[in-house]
Amino acid sequence: MFNKILIANRGDIAVRIIRTCREMGIKTVSIYSEIDKECFHRYLADESICIGPNNISKSYNNIDNIIYLALKLNCDAIHPGFGFLSENAELARKCEENNITLIGPTKEQIILMGEKCKAIETIINLNIPVVPGSNGILKNKEQAIKIANDIGYPVIIKAANGGGGKGMRVVSSDEELLAGFDIASSEALSAFSNSDLYMEKFIENPRHIEVQVFGDKYSNVIHLGGRDCSMQRRNQKVIEESLNSYLSKQEKEKLYKTAVDIVKGIGYLGAGTIEFLVDSCKRFYFIEMNTRIQVEHPVTEMITNIDMIKLQIEIANGKPIPFNQEDIIFRGHAIECRINAENPMEDFTPCPGRINSINIPGGFGVRFDTFIYAGYTIPPIYDSMIGKLICWGESREECINRMNRALDEIIIEGVETNVEFQKLLINSPTFKNNVHNTKFIENEFLVEFNMI
Repeated sequence: MFNKILIANRGDIAVRIIRTCREMGIKTVSIYSEIDKECFHRYLADESICIGPNNISKSYNNIDNIIYLALKLNCDAIHPGFGFLSENAELARKCEENNITLIGPTKEQIILMGEKCKAIETIINLNIPVVPGSNGILKNKEQAIKIANDIGYPVIIKAANGGGGKGMRVVSSDEELLAGFDIASSEALSAFSNSDLYMEKFIENPRHIEVQVFGDKYSNVIHLGGRDCSMQRRNQKVIEESLNSYLSKQEKEKLYKTAVDIVKGIGYLGAGTIEFLVDSCKRFYFIEMNTRIQVEHPVTEMITNIDMIKLQIEIANGKPIPFNQEDIIFRGHAIECRINAENPMEDFTPCPGRINSINIPGGFGVRFDTFIYAGYTIPPIYDSMIGKLICWGESREECINRMNRALDEIIIEGVETNVEFQKLLINSPTFKNNVHNTKFIENEFLVEFNMI
């Protein structure tokens, strides 16, 4: 097993990785930027070292500095977490060159599934259904208009190397496409250093359901069920739950088999997530594969009792997946609410600042993954998510009731948060009755509560 792992990340995922490493007897090194010198993850690790200034490109995204520190501090492996360099092929390449294990897939797999057009081409060759679209990078506006008219409006143009809703535009006419093309291209270049775009038919009011998968070097592949991530705002996930209760047992099995077939088809190594859109007729379409651990992985852990970070580390260390598909038992239901330092009544404006006091909810079936503490100052330059509240119940109804109780127990004083917003969401009849879609928050919920 690895002796020491450098964690190339910050916040709750860095804390999460450190905890598992300590239980496994693995030493850890945490990196932090100058503005993150009081962040909780640096105190939990066996060693911590400043990686650079507040500029992300010179700190958490500085591959050369990270490799240098890993070598200097005799680290066997690097865990990139999610975000930052977690799907960066250059980091994978430099780890390989320096005989450091990257806890993740190979550089070839990161490139294949990270470039959305290549990924879609690969999936089509595996006879997996995809959303009709350009099936490749758009050369220019003229080609985009031709394809849009062939498949029919509305369409969505997306960043080829994108994610998180950046570089994305839904358009309903030639005029809107001409206007939105350059904006999306500019956003893509700014966010991903690549202005390439592709196009898909826009499926109105879909569900967003993903499947958690793992593969090892011995060609073993498993899935850990699906997650319903349909509660979104501006293409950013707000609430996730597992197992998804929108599809029937037979429909789930078909979805899981499709995800496993993709992993087998590309010989994938490590943790991955296959994401699908599901239309009103419950037909599903592949949209992308995330080649990393997901923010929402705890809901899967809660219903399987499997430590997914531990499994990642073991696979990266060359061990086989220690169980078969039939050994995995799905029990109950889990929901995750992302807790952000933001003001929902002011267009979700981020609210960095000092945490004066905090009470973390507890009790049976409750988990709160966070990195904040009383006296900590949330910096203004990173994502506004400060924690994830995860609840488990024997049924979806019990899980919602437990989440209500847990949200009532959260006290975070000193900054604005979205706790009350989350409470309103989980108690909305649409969510409780499980009839929401990816546009529910924007098109219905925010209008009802006068938040737009």
